[in-house]
Amino acid sequence: MTETAKKAATKTTAKTTKTTPAKKATVAKTATKTTTKKAEAKTPVVTAKLNGSVYATGKRKDSIARVYLTPGKGNITINGVEMKAYFKRSVLQMILVQPFDVTKRDGAYDVVAMVQGGGLSGQAGAVKHGISKALDKAEPDLHTALKSAGFLTRDSRVVERKHYGFHKARRSTQFSKR
Repeated sequence: MTETAKKAATKTTAKTTKTTPAKKATVAKTATKTTTKKAEAKTPVVTAKLNGSVYATGKRKDSIARVYLTPGKGNITINGVEMKAYFKRSVLQMILVQPFDVTKRDGAYDVVAMVQGGGLSGQAGAVKHGISKALDKAEPDLHTALKSAGFLTRDSRVVERKHYGFHKARRSTQFSKR
């Protein structure tokens, strides 16, 4: 072999040895990142299969609430957290208690609710709807009081979609005379 061929061969082997460990290291780093992402995605969602409870689903805007109603002392738990800690605004807390106030069942039932989607206002409305439906199932004689208050009807108002050529759903571009 000539000297130039030997130099070229040593350069290529040196380059391959230098790049190979770096590639392995990056592959190892990406593998650990994907496994941690998969582990985070597999965190269990809070579920409650309560024996002797009445189940109902409530909906409002983009929120869906699964509500379990059991005879108890009036404790309300949402997503594993107490109501006052989950809904800090007193207006939202008042919305949740409305079905019990109308039917005069304050402190008669414990509520365990799992809520997904939407904002806090929509979630409160969904839980209220679910509590009302569960109360209707548990005690059918309360149907007239809940229906007349409007708690059994799903509020179907949702956000309108954005239309093409508009800034928002109905907000158009600013008019320019020139």
